[in-house]
Amino acid sequence: MTKNDLIIEISKSTSVDKAAVGKTIEALMESIKGSLVKNKNVYLRGFGSFIVKKRAKKTARNISKGTTLIVPEHFIPAFKPSKEFVAKVKSKVK
Repeated sequence: MTKNDLIIEISKSTSVDKAAVGKTIEALMESIKGSLVKNKNVYLRGFGSFIVKKRAKKTARNISKGTTLIVPEHFIPAFKPSKEFVAKVKSKVK
């Protein structure tokens, strides 16, 4: 499902204009990104959590060139689904 498919589905189920739904989804995504940039996690009960994970410093190897390099410590965004979300997917997807 693409973002446009999601906008169409929400618009049909709520009878709200596609443009308004699109703006709302864009605002939601920008708010989540902005929060994660500030190192603040976002918790949506019943859905999941958008969190910032810390990756430790590590040594990486380029096998084809035979070289090594140090990848510094850095942070990445991650999503952790709620227990209810996981249970629903497990029971419905076959």
